[in-house]
Amino acid sequence: MTSPAAGHINPVIVVAVVLSAILEVLDSTIVNVALPHIQAAFGATTDQATWILTSYIVSAVVVMPLTGFVARRVGRRRLILTAVTGFATMSVMCGLSWSLETIVAFRLAQGMFGAFLIPLSQSILFDAYPREKRGQAMAVFGLGVVVAPVLGPTVGAILTEYFSWRMVFFVNLPVAAMALLLLAGELPDDETEEVRIDWKGLALLAIGIGCLQFVLDQGETKDWLSSRVIQVALIASVLGAVGFIIHVLTTERPVVDLRFFADRNFALCNLVIAGFAISLFGGIAILPTFVQNLLDYPVITSGHLFIPRGVAAGLSMVLTGAVLVTRFDPRVLAGLGMFLTAVSNFMMGALNMDAGFWELAWPGAVSGLGMGLVFVPMSILAFESISKSRQDEASGLFNVTRQLGSSVGISLVGTWVVRGLQTNTAVLSQNVTPYNPAAQAYLAPLNLTPDSAQGAAILGQEIAQQAELISYLTVFNNLGLFALATIPLLFFCKVPKPGTQASVPAH
Repeated sequence: MTSPAAGHINPVIVVAVVLSAILEVLDSTIVNVALPHIQAAFGATTDQATWILTSYIVSAVVVMPLTGFVARRVGRRRLILTAVTGFATMSVMCGLSWSLETIVAFRLAQGMFGAFLIPLSQSILFDAYPREKRGQAMAVFGLGVVVAPVLGPTVGAILTEYFSWRMVFFVNLPVAAMALLLLAGELPDDETEEVRIDWKGLALLAIGIGCLQFVLDQGETKDWLSSRVIQVALIASVLGAVGFIIHVLTTERPVVDLRFFADRNFALCNLVIAGFAISLFGGIAILPTFVQNLLDYPVITSGHLFIPRGVAAGLSMVLTGAVLVTRFDPRVLAGLGMFLTAVSNFMMGALNMDAGFWELAWPGAVSGLGMGLVFVPMSILAFESISKSRQDEASGLFNVTRQLGSSVGISLVGTWVVRGLQTNTAVLSQNVTPYNPAAQAYLAPLNLTPDSAQGAAILGQEIAQQAELISYLTVFNNLGLFALATIPLLFFCKVPKPGTQASVPAH
Protein backbone atom coordinates (compact mmCIF):
# COMPACT_ATOMS: atom_id res chain seq x y z
CA MET A 1 0.00 0.00 0.00
CA THR A 2 1.27 3.45 -0.78
CA SER A 3 1.61 5.96 2.03
CA PRO A 4 0.83 9.65 1.93
CA ALA A 5 3.54 12.20 1.88
CA ALA A 6 5.47 12.53 5.09
CA GLY A 7 3.74 14.79 7.59
CA HIS A 8 0.44 14.75 5.69
CA ILE A 9 -2.66 13.17 7.19
CA ASN A 10 -5.50 12.22 4.90
CA PRO A 11 -8.64 12.92 6.98
CA VAL A 12 -10.81 11.03 4.50
CA ILE A 13 -9.01 7.76 5.28
CA VAL A 14 -9.34 8.43 9.01
CA VAL A 15 -13.09 9.00 8.72
CA ALA A 16 -13.50 5.98 6.42
CA VAL A 17 -11.76 3.51 8.73
CA VAL A 18 -13.51 4.92 11.80
CA LEU A 19 -16.89 4.44 10.11
CA SER A 20 -15.91 0.91 9.09
CA ALA A 21 -14.94 0.06 12.66
CA ILE A 22 -18.09 1.67 14.07
CA LEU A 23 -20.20 -0.66 11.94
CA GLU A 24 -18.85 -3.67 13.79
CA VAL A 25 -18.52 -2.36 17.34
CA LEU A 26 -21.90 -0.62 17.35
CA ASP A 27 -23.69 -3.72 16.12
CA SER A 28 -22.11 -5.80 18.87
CA THR A 29 -24.13 -3.94 21.55
CA ILE A 30 -27.06 -2.20 19.86
CA VAL A 31 -28.96 -5.44 19.18
CA ASN A 32 -28.95 -6.49 22.86
CA VAL A 33 -31.57 -3.90 23.82
CA ALA A 34 -33.92 -4.97 21.01
CA LEU A 35 -33.65 -8.68 21.79
CA PRO A 36 -36.86 -8.92 23.89
CA HIS A 37 -38.83 -7.26 21.07
CA ILE A 38 -37.35 -9.62 18.46
CA GLN A 39 -38.17 -12.54 20.73
CA ALA A 40 -41.80 -11.41 21.00
CA ALA A 41 -42.08 -10.79 17.25
CA PHE A 42 -41.04 -14.35 16.39
CA GLY A 43 -42.62 -16.06 19.40
CA ALA A 44 -39.24 -17.42 20.47
CA THR A 45 -38.14 -18.57 23.89
CA THR A 46 -35.34 -16.75 25.71
CA ASP A 47 -32.98 -19.63 24.98
CA GLN A 48 -33.79 -19.49 21.26
CA ALA A 49 -33.49 -15.70 21.11
CA THR A 50 -29.94 -15.75 22.46
CA TRP A 51 -28.86 -17.43 19.22
CA ILE A 52 -29.37 -14.04 17.55
CA LEU A 53 -26.42 -12.80 19.58
CA THR A 54 -24.48 -16.06 19.72
CA SER A 55 -24.48 -16.70 15.95
CA TYR A 56 -22.92 -13.29 15.28
CA ILE A 57 -20.25 -13.60 17.98
CA VAL A 58 -19.26 -17.17 17.13
CA SER A 59 -18.80 -16.48 13.41
CA ALA A 60 -16.90 -13.23 14.10
CA VAL A 61 -14.50 -14.89 16.56
CA VAL A 62 -13.79 -17.79 14.18
CA VAL A 63 -13.14 -15.56 11.15
CA MET A 64 -11.24 -12.71 12.84
CA PRO A 65 -7.89 -14.54 13.19
CA LEU A 66 -7.94 -15.13 9.42
CA THR A 67 -7.74 -11.42 8.61
CA GLY A 68 -4.02 -11.42 7.81
CA PHE A 69 -4.26 -14.54 5.66
CA VAL A 70 -7.23 -13.30 3.60
CA ALA A 71 -5.76 -9.80 3.25
CA ARG A 72 -2.56 -11.21 1.80
CA ARG A 73 -4.51 -13.35 -0.64
CA VAL A 74 -7.04 -10.81 -1.97
CA GLY A 75 -5.60 -7.46 -0.85
CA ARG A 76 -6.69 -5.09 1.90
CA ARG A 77 -8.67 -2.76 -0.37
CA ARG A 78 -10.73 -5.52 -1.92
CA LEU A 79 -11.26 -7.24 1.42
CA ILE A 80 -12.47 -4.20 3.35
CA LEU A 81 -14.75 -3.07 0.52
CA THR A 82 -16.22 -6.58 0.36
CA ALA A 83 -16.58 -6.71 4.15
CA VAL A 84 -18.42 -3.38 4.35
CA THR A 85 -20.71 -4.30 1.45
CA GLY A 86 -21.44 -7.76 2.86
CA PHE A 87 -22.05 -6.39 6.35
CA ALA A 88 -24.53 -3.80 5.06
CA THR A 89 -26.32 -6.39 2.91
CA MET A 90 -26.69 -8.79 5.81
CA SER A 91 -27.90 -5.93 8.02
CA VAL A 92 -30.72 -5.29 5.56
CA MET A 93 -31.58 -8.99 5.49
CA CYS A 94 -31.63 -9.11 9.30
CA GLY A 95 -34.05 -6.18 9.34
CA LEU A 96 -36.26 -7.93 6.77
CA SER A 97 -36.15 -11.32 8.50
CA TRP A 98 -39.43 -13.24 8.64
CA SER A 99 -38.52 -15.96 11.15
CA LEU A 100 -36.08 -16.78 13.92
CA GLU A 101 -34.19 -19.19 11.66
CA THR A 102 -33.63 -16.56 8.97
CA ILE A 103 -32.40 -13.84 11.34
CA VAL A 104 -29.96 -16.29 12.97
CA ALA A 105 -28.61 -17.27 9.55
CA PHE A 106 -28.22 -13.65 8.44
CA ARG A 107 -26.55 -12.73 11.73
CA LEU A 108 -24.10 -15.59 11.20
CA ALA A 109 -23.15 -14.14 7.80
CA GLN A 110 -23.06 -10.61 9.21
CA GLY A 111 -20.55 -11.70 11.85
CA MET A 112 -18.31 -13.25 9.18
CA PHE A 113 -18.12 -9.99 7.23
CA GLY A 114 -17.86 -7.84 10.37
CA ALA A 115 -14.91 -9.86 11.70
CA PHE A 116 -12.55 -8.21 9.20
CA LEU A 117 -13.52 -4.59 9.88
CA ILE A 118 -11.68 -3.81 13.13
CA PRO A 119 -8.32 -5.50 12.29
CA LEU A 120 -8.28 -4.03 8.77
CA SER A 121 -9.19 -0.55 9.99
CA GLN A 122 -6.32 -0.71 12.48
CA SER A 123 -3.79 -1.88 9.92
CA ILE A 124 -4.81 0.64 7.26
CA LEU A 125 -4.54 3.50 9.70
CA PHE A 126 -1.24 2.20 11.00
CA ASP A 127 0.40 1.92 7.58
CA ALA A 128 -1.05 5.00 5.91
CA TYR A 129 0.51 7.73 8.07
CA PRO A 130 3.96 8.95 9.03
CA ARG A 131 5.09 7.97 12.52
CA GLU A 132 4.91 11.46 13.98
CA LYS A 133 1.24 11.89 13.00
CA ARG A 134 -0.19 8.51 13.97
CA GLY A 135 -1.08 9.47 17.54
CA GLN A 136 -3.48 12.16 16.32
CA ALA A 137 -5.11 9.86 13.77
CA MET A 138 -5.47 7.07 16.34
CA ALA A 139 -7.11 9.44 18.81
CA VAL A 140 -9.90 10.03 16.30
CA PHE A 141 -10.04 6.34 15.44
CA GLY A 142 -10.26 5.36 19.11
CA LEU A 143 -12.93 7.99 19.71
CA GLY A 144 -15.18 6.11 17.31
CA VAL A 145 -14.45 2.53 18.26
CA VAL A 146 -14.55 3.12 22.01
CA VAL A 147 -17.60 5.38 22.23
CA ALA A 148 -19.77 3.49 19.70
CA PRO A 149 -20.21 0.23 21.68
CA VAL A 150 -20.77 2.15 24.91
CA LEU A 151 -23.54 4.25 23.36
CA GLY A 152 -24.97 1.25 21.48
CA PRO A 153 -27.55 0.43 24.20
CA THR A 154 -28.71 4.07 24.23
CA VAL A 155 -29.19 4.17 20.46
CA GLY A 156 -30.82 0.74 20.46
CA ALA A 157 -33.25 1.74 23.21
CA ILE A 158 -34.34 4.88 21.36
CA LEU A 159 -34.81 3.13 18.00
CA THR A 160 -36.69 0.22 19.56
CA GLU A 161 -38.90 2.38 21.76
CA TYR A 162 -39.96 4.96 19.14
CA PHE A 163 -39.67 3.02 15.87
CA SER A 164 -39.13 -0.75 15.59
CA TRP A 165 -36.57 -3.41 16.44
CA ARG A 166 -35.84 -3.64 12.71
CA MET A 167 -34.32 -0.15 12.82
CA VAL A 168 -31.34 -1.39 14.86
CA PHE A 169 -30.25 -3.16 11.68
CA PHE A 170 -31.28 -0.54 9.13
CA VAL A 171 -29.33 2.16 11.00
CA ASN A 172 -26.15 0.52 9.68
CA LEU A 173 -26.96 1.47 6.08
CA PRO A 174 -26.02 5.20 6.06
CA VAL A 175 -22.81 4.45 7.99
CA ALA A 176 -21.87 1.66 5.59
CA ALA A 177 -22.71 3.75 2.52
CA MET A 178 -20.49 6.63 3.66
CA ALA A 179 -17.62 4.29 4.60
CA LEU A 180 -17.87 2.48 1.27
CA LEU A 181 -17.88 5.73 -0.71
CA LEU A 182 -14.84 7.13 1.09
CA LEU A 183 -12.85 3.90 0.99
CA ALA A 184 -13.54 3.34 -2.71
CA GLY A 185 -12.38 6.85 -3.53
CA GLU A 186 -9.33 7.17 -1.29
CA LEU A 187 -7.92 3.75 -0.42
CA PRO A 188 -5.14 2.78 -2.86
CA ASP A 189 -4.72 -0.67 -4.36
CA ASP A 190 -2.21 -3.02 -2.79
CA GLU A 191 -0.35 -6.13 -3.84
CA THR A 192 -1.65 -9.64 -3.28
CA GLU A 193 0.17 -12.90 -2.62
CA GLU A 194 -0.40 -16.45 -3.78
CA VAL A 195 -0.99 -17.95 -0.35
CA ARG A 196 -1.77 -21.63 0.05
CA ILE A 197 -4.99 -22.31 1.94
CA ASP A 198 -4.29 -24.27 5.11
CA TRP A 199 -7.55 -26.21 5.21
CA LYS A 200 -6.54 -28.43 8.13
CA GLY A 201 -5.50 -25.48 10.27
CA LEU A 202 -8.65 -23.59 9.28
CA ALA A 203 -10.89 -26.50 10.33
CA LEU A 204 -9.11 -27.00 13.66
CA LEU A 205 -9.26 -23.26 14.41
CA ALA A 206 -12.97 -23.11 13.63
CA ILE A 207 -13.68 -26.10 15.89
CA GLY A 208 -11.51 -24.87 18.77
CA ILE A 209 -12.62 -21.23 18.91
CA GLY A 210 -16.17 -21.77 17.68
CA CYS A 211 -16.99 -24.44 20.25
CA LEU A 212 -15.34 -22.41 23.03
CA GLN A 213 -17.43 -19.38 22.13
CA PHE A 214 -20.54 -21.57 22.10
CA VAL A 215 -19.73 -22.87 25.59
CA LEU A 216 -19.21 -19.34 26.91
CA ASP A 217 -22.43 -18.03 25.36
CA GLN A 218 -24.72 -20.95 26.18
CA GLY A 219 -23.10 -22.38 29.33
CA GLU A 220 -25.20 -20.57 31.90
CA THR A 221 -28.43 -21.08 29.97
CA LYS A 222 -27.83 -24.83 29.77
CA ASP A 223 -26.42 -25.15 33.33
CA TRP A 224 -22.85 -25.74 32.18
CA LEU A 225 -21.49 -29.29 32.51
CA SER A 226 -24.84 -30.77 33.49
CA SER A 227 -25.77 -30.35 29.82
CA ARG A 228 -24.60 -33.01 27.35
CA VAL A 229 -24.40 -30.36 24.61
CA ILE A 230 -21.99 -28.24 26.65
CA GLN A 231 -19.91 -31.31 27.53
CA VAL A 232 -19.54 -32.26 23.87
CA ALA A 233 -18.78 -28.67 22.83
CA LEU A 234 -16.12 -28.30 25.53
CA ILE A 235 -14.41 -31.56 24.57
CA ALA A 236 -14.49 -30.55 20.90
CA SER A 237 -13.03 -27.15 21.78
CA VAL A 238 -10.14 -28.66 23.74
CA LEU A 239 -9.37 -31.22 21.03
CA GLY A 240 -9.58 -28.57 18.32
CA ALA A 241 -7.33 -26.17 20.23
CA VAL A 242 -4.71 -28.83 21.01
CA GLY A 243 -4.76 -30.05 17.44
CA PHE A 244 -4.42 -26.51 16.12
CA ILE A 245 -1.44 -25.72 18.38
CA ILE A 246 0.35 -28.90 17.28
CA HIS A 247 -0.44 -28.10 13.65
CA VAL A 248 0.86 -24.52 13.95
CA LEU A 249 4.14 -25.64 15.50
CA THR A 250 4.76 -28.23 12.79
CA THR A 251 3.63 -26.26 9.71
CA GLU A 252 5.77 -23.73 7.87
CA ARG A 253 2.98 -21.26 6.96
CA PRO A 254 -0.11 -21.95 9.11
CA VAL A 255 -3.34 -20.05 8.55
CA VAL A 256 -2.78 -18.27 11.91
CA ASP A 257 0.68 -18.01 13.40
CA LEU A 258 0.71 -18.43 17.19
CA ARG A 259 4.42 -17.65 17.28
CA PHE A 260 3.41 -14.05 17.89
CA PHE A 261 2.94 -15.06 21.52
CA ALA A 262 6.66 -15.76 21.79
CA ASP A 263 7.02 -11.98 21.93
CA ARG A 264 6.86 -11.04 25.61
CA ASN A 265 5.01 -7.77 25.16
CA PHE A 266 2.43 -9.23 22.79
CA ALA A 267 1.73 -12.19 25.06
CA LEU A 268 1.44 -10.12 28.25
CA CYS A 269 -0.71 -7.47 26.59
CA ASN A 270 -3.09 -10.13 25.33
CA LEU A 271 -3.49 -11.36 28.91
CA VAL A 272 -4.09 -7.82 30.18
CA ILE A 273 -6.57 -6.91 27.47
CA ALA A 274 -8.47 -10.13 28.16
CA GLY A 275 -8.63 -9.24 31.86
CA PHE A 276 -9.70 -5.70 31.01
CA ALA A 277 -12.44 -7.00 28.71
CA ILE A 278 -13.71 -9.33 31.44
CA SER A 279 -13.91 -6.51 33.97
CA LEU A 280 -15.33 -3.90 31.58
CA PHE A 281 -17.79 -5.82 29.44
CA GLY A 282 -18.91 -8.05 32.30
CA GLY A 283 -20.10 -4.94 34.13
CA ILE A 284 -21.68 -3.43 31.03
CA ALA A 285 -23.54 -6.70 30.34
CA ILE A 286 -25.36 -6.82 33.70
CA LEU A 287 -25.97 -3.07 34.13
CA PRO A 288 -29.24 -2.98 32.09
CA THR A 289 -30.76 -5.94 33.95
CA PHE A 290 -29.57 -4.53 37.28
CA VAL A 291 -31.26 -1.16 36.79
CA GLN A 292 -34.34 -2.40 34.89
CA ASN A 293 -35.26 -5.59 36.72
CA LEU A 294 -34.15 -4.69 40.25
CA LEU A 295 -34.30 -0.89 40.47
CA ASP A 296 -37.31 -0.54 38.10
CA TYR A 297 -35.71 1.94 35.71
CA PRO A 298 -37.42 2.25 32.29
CA VAL A 299 -35.55 1.08 29.18
CA ILE A 300 -34.88 4.62 27.93
CA THR A 301 -33.43 5.74 31.26
CA SER A 302 -31.21 2.68 31.47
CA GLY A 303 -29.94 3.54 27.99
CA HIS A 304 -29.18 7.11 29.08
CA LEU A 305 -26.90 5.75 31.81
CA PHE A 306 -24.35 4.90 29.12
CA ILE A 307 -24.04 8.48 27.85
CA PRO A 308 -21.68 9.77 30.61
CA ARG A 309 -19.53 6.66 30.10
CA GLY A 310 -19.33 7.32 26.35
CA VAL A 311 -18.51 11.01 26.73
CA ALA A 312 -15.79 10.31 29.30
CA ALA A 313 -14.34 7.53 27.13
CA GLY A 314 -14.22 9.84 24.11
CA LEU A 315 -12.49 12.66 25.97
CA SER A 316 -10.02 10.27 27.59
CA MET A 317 -9.24 8.60 24.26
CA VAL A 318 -8.48 11.90 22.52
CA LEU A 319 -6.34 13.17 25.38
CA THR A 320 -4.44 9.89 25.68
CA GLY A 321 -3.87 9.35 21.96
CA ALA A 322 -2.92 12.92 21.11
CA VAL A 323 -1.04 14.04 24.23
CA LEU A 324 -0.37 11.59 27.06
CA VAL A 325 1.25 8.69 25.15
CA THR A 326 4.03 10.99 23.95
CA ARG A 327 4.85 12.14 27.49
CA PHE A 328 4.31 9.20 29.84
CA ASP A 329 5.25 5.54 30.12
CA PRO A 330 2.37 3.63 28.46
CA ARG A 331 2.58 1.01 31.19
CA VAL A 332 1.73 3.65 33.79
CA LEU A 333 -1.15 5.01 31.67
CA ALA A 334 -2.61 1.55 31.13
CA GLY A 335 -2.19 0.72 34.81
CA LEU A 336 -4.05 3.89 35.77
CA GLY A 337 -6.80 2.98 33.34
CA MET A 338 -7.12 -0.49 34.87
CA PHE A 339 -7.22 1.09 38.35
CA LEU A 340 -10.07 3.40 37.30
CA THR A 341 -11.91 0.41 35.84
CA ALA A 342 -11.59 -1.32 39.22
CA VAL A 343 -12.73 1.82 41.09
CA SER A 344 -15.83 2.13 38.89
CA ASN A 345 -16.82 -1.45 39.71
CA PHE A 346 -16.23 -0.90 43.42
CA MET A 347 -18.46 2.21 43.24
CA MET A 348 -21.21 0.07 41.73
CA GLY A 349 -20.60 -2.54 44.41
CA ALA A 350 -21.39 0.01 47.14
CA LEU A 351 -24.90 0.97 45.89
CA ASN A 352 -28.28 0.12 47.39
CA MET A 353 -31.93 -0.05 46.31
CA ASP A 354 -32.30 3.74 46.58
CA ALA A 355 -29.54 4.52 44.04
CA GLY A 356 -30.40 7.52 41.87
CA PHE A 357 -29.51 8.20 38.25
CA TRP A 358 -26.21 9.97 38.93
CA GLU A 359 -25.15 7.44 41.53
CA LEU A 360 -25.38 4.90 38.71
CA ALA A 361 -23.94 7.19 36.03
CA TRP A 362 -20.79 8.40 37.81
CA PRO A 363 -19.20 4.96 38.02
CA GLY A 364 -19.74 4.70 34.26
CA ALA A 365 -17.94 8.00 33.72
CA VAL A 366 -14.99 6.77 35.80
CA SER A 367 -14.96 3.57 33.75
CA GLY A 368 -15.00 5.64 30.55
CA LEU A 369 -11.92 7.55 31.65
CA GLY A 370 -10.22 4.21 32.28
CA MET A 371 -11.16 2.92 28.83
CA GLY A 372 -9.39 5.77 27.09
CA LEU A 373 -6.28 5.30 29.21
CA VAL A 374 -6.07 1.56 28.49
CA PHE A 375 -6.71 1.21 24.76
CA VAL A 376 -3.94 3.24 23.08
CA PRO A 377 -1.13 2.40 25.57
CA MET A 378 -2.00 -1.30 25.38
CA SER A 379 -1.65 -1.22 21.60
CA ILE A 380 1.67 0.58 21.89
CA LEU A 381 3.02 -2.11 24.19
CA ALA A 382 1.53 -5.06 22.28
CA PHE A 383 2.77 -4.05 18.83
CA GLU A 384 6.17 -2.75 19.92
CA SER A 385 8.11 -5.58 18.26
CA ILE A 386 5.64 -6.63 15.53
CA SER A 387 6.91 -5.95 12.02
CA LYS A 388 4.86 -3.73 9.73
CA SER A 389 4.21 -6.57 7.27
CA ARG A 390 2.53 -8.68 9.96
CA GLN A 391 0.20 -6.07 11.45
CA ASP A 392 -2.93 -7.67 9.95
CA GLU A 393 -2.25 -11.04 11.56
CA ALA A 394 -1.26 -9.61 14.95
CA SER A 395 -4.25 -7.27 14.99
CA GLY A 396 -6.60 -10.15 14.25
CA LEU A 397 -5.23 -12.20 17.15
CA PHE A 398 -5.31 -9.24 19.51
CA ASN A 399 -8.98 -8.58 18.75
CA VAL A 400 -9.88 -12.25 19.16
CA THR A 401 -8.35 -12.16 22.64
CA ARG A 402 -10.39 -9.07 23.48
CA GLN A 403 -13.57 -10.67 22.16
CA LEU A 404 -13.00 -13.91 24.06
CA GLY A 405 -12.26 -11.89 27.19
CA SER A 406 -15.58 -10.07 26.89
CA SER A 407 -17.37 -13.40 26.32
CA VAL A 408 -15.72 -14.86 29.43
CA GLY A 409 -16.76 -11.78 31.40
CA ILE A 410 -20.37 -12.02 30.26
CA SER A 411 -20.47 -15.73 31.08
CA LEU A 412 -18.90 -15.20 34.50
CA VAL A 413 -21.28 -12.46 35.59
CA GLY A 414 -24.30 -14.45 34.43
CA THR A 415 -23.17 -17.45 36.46
CA TRP A 416 -22.24 -15.36 39.50
CA VAL A 417 -25.62 -13.61 39.56
CA VAL A 418 -27.65 -16.83 39.28
CA ARG A 419 -25.56 -18.81 41.78
CA GLY A 420 -25.34 -15.85 44.15
CA LEU A 421 -29.10 -15.37 44.06
CA GLN A 422 -29.65 -18.98 45.09
CA THR A 423 -27.09 -18.83 47.91
CA ASN A 424 -28.19 -15.44 49.25
CA THR A 425 -31.87 -16.40 49.20
CA ALA A 426 -31.12 -19.52 51.23
CA VAL A 427 -29.00 -17.62 53.77
CA LEU A 428 -31.47 -14.77 54.23
CA SER A 429 -34.46 -17.11 54.46
CA GLN A 430 -32.83 -19.00 57.33
CA ASN A 431 -32.62 -15.82 59.39
CA VAL A 432 -36.09 -14.46 58.68
CA THR A 433 -38.57 -16.46 60.79
CA PRO A 434 -41.84 -15.55 62.56
CA TYR A 435 -39.84 -15.38 65.79
CA ASN A 436 -37.24 -12.93 64.49
CA PRO A 437 -37.68 -9.56 66.30
CA ALA A 438 -36.38 -7.67 63.27
CA ALA A 439 -39.02 -9.28 61.02
CA GLN A 440 -41.74 -8.46 63.52
CA ALA A 441 -40.55 -4.85 63.79
CA TYR A 442 -40.41 -4.54 59.98
CA LEU A 443 -44.09 -5.54 59.63
CA ALA A 444 -45.39 -3.76 62.74
CA PRO A 445 -46.09 -0.39 60.97
CA LEU A 446 -48.30 -2.34 58.53
CA ASN A 447 -50.18 -4.06 61.37
CA LEU A 448 -48.98 -7.40 60.05
CA THR A 449 -47.09 -10.32 61.57
CA PRO A 450 -44.54 -12.67 59.98
CA ASP A 451 -46.85 -15.66 60.36
CA SER A 452 -49.73 -14.03 58.47
CA ALA A 453 -50.15 -14.76 54.76
CA GLN A 454 -49.76 -11.12 53.71
CA GLY A 455 -46.83 -10.58 56.06
CA ALA A 456 -45.05 -13.68 54.82
CA ALA A 457 -45.54 -12.53 51.22
CA ILE A 458 -44.04 -9.11 51.95
CA LEU A 459 -41.07 -10.68 53.71
CA GLY A 460 -40.58 -13.11 50.83
CA GLN A 461 -40.54 -10.26 48.33
CA GLU A 462 -38.05 -8.31 50.43
CA ILE A 463 -35.79 -11.36 50.78
CA ALA A 464 -35.84 -11.89 47.02
CA GLN A 465 -34.93 -8.25 46.36
CA GLN A 466 -32.14 -8.16 48.91
CA ALA A 467 -30.73 -11.50 47.72
CA GLU A 468 -30.65 -10.22 44.14
CA LEU A 469 -29.08 -6.91 45.21
CA ILE A 470 -26.32 -8.70 47.13
CA SER A 471 -25.67 -10.90 44.10
CA TYR A 472 -25.19 -7.93 41.78
CA LEU A 473 -23.04 -6.00 44.26
CA THR A 474 -20.82 -9.06 44.76
CA VAL A 475 -20.38 -9.39 41.00
CA PHE A 476 -19.33 -5.74 40.63
CA ASN A 477 -16.81 -6.10 43.45
CA ASN A 478 -15.42 -9.30 41.91
CA LEU A 479 -14.94 -7.50 38.59
CA GLY A 480 -13.10 -4.71 40.38
CA LEU A 481 -10.72 -7.21 41.99
CA PHE A 482 -10.18 -8.83 38.59
CA ALA A 483 -9.11 -5.50 37.09
CA LEU A 484 -6.66 -4.86 39.93
CA ALA A 485 -5.16 -8.34 39.56
CA THR A 486 -4.11 -7.66 35.95
CA ILE A 487 -2.16 -4.46 36.67
CA PRO A 488 1.12 -6.16 37.77
CA LEU A 489 1.39 -7.88 34.37
CA LEU A 490 1.93 -4.50 32.71
CA PHE A 491 5.21 -3.90 34.45
CA PHE A 492 6.74 -7.06 33.03
CA CYS A 493 6.40 -5.49 29.58
CA LYS A 494 9.37 -3.88 27.90
CA VAL A 495 9.29 -0.09 27.68
CA PRO A 496 8.76 1.08 24.06
CA LYS A 497 11.72 2.66 22.31
CA PRO A 498 11.70 6.47 22.11
CA GLY A 499 9.61 7.71 19.23
CA THR A 500 7.26 4.72 19.06
CA GLN A 501 4.64 6.00 21.45
CA ALA A 502 2.28 6.91 18.66
CA SER A 503 3.04 4.19 16.20
CA VAL A 504 0.39 1.57 16.70
CA PRO A 505 -3.36 1.29 16.27
CA ALA A 506 -5.90 1.64 19.03
CA HIS A 507 -8.39 -1.22 19.18
